Amino acid sequence: MVMITMGSPGFNLCLTTLFVLPLLIAFLSQTRTEAAATYLYHDCPNATNFTANSTYENNRNHLLASLSSNATRATGFYNTTASTPNSVDTVYGLFLCRGDISAAACRDCVSSATEDVVERCPKAKDAVAWYEYCMLRYAKQYFFSSMVTDPGIYMWNTINVSEPSRFDQLVMTTMNDMASGISNVGAGAKKFGTKEANFTALQSLYTLAQCTPDISRSDCNSCLQRARALLPGCCGGKQGGRVLFPSCNVRFEVYPFYQSLNTSAPTPSTPALVPPPPGSVTAPKGKDTISVLTIVAIVGPISVSIVLFVIGYCFVINRRARKKYNAIQQENAAHANDDISTVESLQFDLATIEISTNKFSDDNKLGEGGFGVVYKGVLPNGQEIAVKRLSRTSGQGKEEFKTEMILVAKLQHRNLVRLLGFCLHGEEKILIYEFVLNKSLDYFLYEPASQGQLDWSSRYNIIGGIARGLLYLHEDSRLRIIHRDLKASNILLDGVMNAKISDFGMAKIFGVDQTQGNTSRVVGTYGYMAPEYAMHGQFSVKSDVYSFGVLILEIVSGKKVSSFYQSDSDEDLLSFAWKHWTDGTPLQVLDPNMGNSYSRDQVIRCLHIGVLSVQDDPTERPTMASIVLMLNSQSVSLPSSLPRQPVYFLHSRTGQKPLMEQESDQSTSKSIPMSVNEVSITELYPR
Repeated sequence: MVMITMGSPGFNLCLTTLFVLPLLIAFLSQTRTEAAATYLYHDCPNATNFTANSTYENNRNHLLASLSSNATRATGFYNTTASTPNSVDTVYGLFLCRGDISAAACRDCVSSATEDVVERCPKAKDAVAWYEYCMLRYAKQYFFSSMVTDPGIYMWNTINVSEPSRFDQLVMTTMNDMASGISNVGAGAKKFGTKEANFTALQSLYTLAQCTPDISRSDCNSCLQRARALLPGCCGGKQGGRVLFPSCNVRFEVYPFYQSLNTSAPTPSTPALVPPPPGSVTAPKGKDTISVLTIVAIVGPISVSIVLFVIGYCFVINRRARKKYNAIQQENAAHANDDISTVESLQFDLATIEISTNKFSDDNKLGEGGFGVVYKGVLPNGQEIAVKRLSRTSGQGKEEFKTEMILVAKLQHRNLVRLLGFCLHGEEKILIYEFVLNKSLDYFLYEPASQGQLDWSSRYNIIGGIARGLLYLHEDSRLRIIHRDLKASNILLDGVMNAKISDFGMAKIFGVDQTQGNTSRVVGTYGYMAPEYAMHGQFSVKSDVYSFGVLILEIVSGKKVSSFYQSDSDEDLLSFAWKHWTDGTPLQVLDPNMGNSYSRDQVIRCLHIGVLSVQDDPTERPTMASIVLMLNSQSVSLPSSLPRQPVYFLHSRTGQKPLMEQESDQSTSKSIPMSVNEVSITELYPR
């Protein structure tokens, strides 16, 4: 008996070779090689697990087998159910293959996916998995013919394009045209299309879009428009990007990534052609046998020689492999504290911060709020930074502070101010942000010297940027983030007046499945706080939507929400906007400083979104995903029902105050200038 100790890299390599090489003959003798599915992402909630050997597991396995056996259909799509008599454990499932691939490639992808999803979601009752060429989904509830956009992911190419604004506009236009064509395809046909457009003389744009054939035309269009609306936030200025939903997906690149078989959106009368799968043509009798014998005769002696050589080689390198293995083990032990390295990479020493700010000189002071003072600094390498020196009364422990800073530092979006690091020294807690060139939004809206600098086009772009940043915080980042202090002074503007949300000092980090929270200490700014938060300490994504609605009304009107409750007027900004909306005079809300250079449709759309967002009942406010869609697509209809009159309960003349402690806005007119810092790594974000 030969005993082999597992764990030695040299022996592991040799064993692998010894086992694999004899199988080479059988492998090469196969008439078809099954390609493994290239994995992209999956989602299977842990909250819906089944028990081992249960009826549901048996039904799921039958369903996956049925999907695999039906993966050669011409449409590249199939949905089915699996159940047993008198059982409620029915499983519903489907697959969708990319419309340009062959039936053989679809078969291989689905076959691999049915095995892979079991490994990734072994006990999940609901699962969806995306691969390069196919998507697989099953669930415990009926979902056929329904548009679903949750969960979803987006991915992007890390390389930037030249002329990003013009390129992004070309992407959006091309995607919109393609979505219109695909959504007009009749029932049962492929809802798939590709389109090419010229960007420069040397560079082209290649786009792809697809819906599951079971959803309606209108649902397909809505799904594609929602996916399209996410592209500027995740992939703006990049050479490629994609958004994947269970019911649809879109992708763009600067290289041809799809088969040339389909070059435009298909029409109902001309479905995309699919070549027959390999092996569908009958071969002459006896040909396969001769081929196998020939392969065995050639490969057999070669394989035996290689095996003998490898045996001798393995003994020679065994001692050297053991030494290398031990060295690797020591190196792994040395790097066991990678989390500490991550913390260290974000932590600045106090001396560096003091030098960069000239010892927190008043000459470097940019602004002051209830949570600390902000200074401009310059690091030794010349990089400009914004330094926020927190007050010493926060009560947060050092370890909790470190943990939160690491999480916030991972937030990367073009409409968020990026946290570069922090400093902990004794009682000092300091945040270091990127430096944004221009001042904050309130300076351009309310300072007399700068009120005329924001035309309507700039304001509309700022509204869209804030919406995309909030959508990222609420749905597209690794964790759900509730900002809790969205206001004009916390919106910074870069060199080209793009909006960047700043100041996460009061942000709350939720788990992915958490939807709301409660607090006994209400902090925020008068006028921006949602009623349920100010009065009862209840906050959620809809609390941020309320603040966003107030911010829209301020941007459109040029009026401060605080200017109403600080005056003797019986009217407030929300009621002022709602009254003109219901009276049919929405343009009376518009800031007169803009003159006549505005889009009437855009103004009315923004005002409509604003009054919808400040409704008293959180469930009646739209989500940020629907808001982004409404802003980016003029073809999307807004709710026709009349928004209810907002309840503005913080008016100073009423004498009413929220039930818990408040911290009102103490910010000065100065703001935190910071600079653009684009994403530098390829990332994949679940929604």
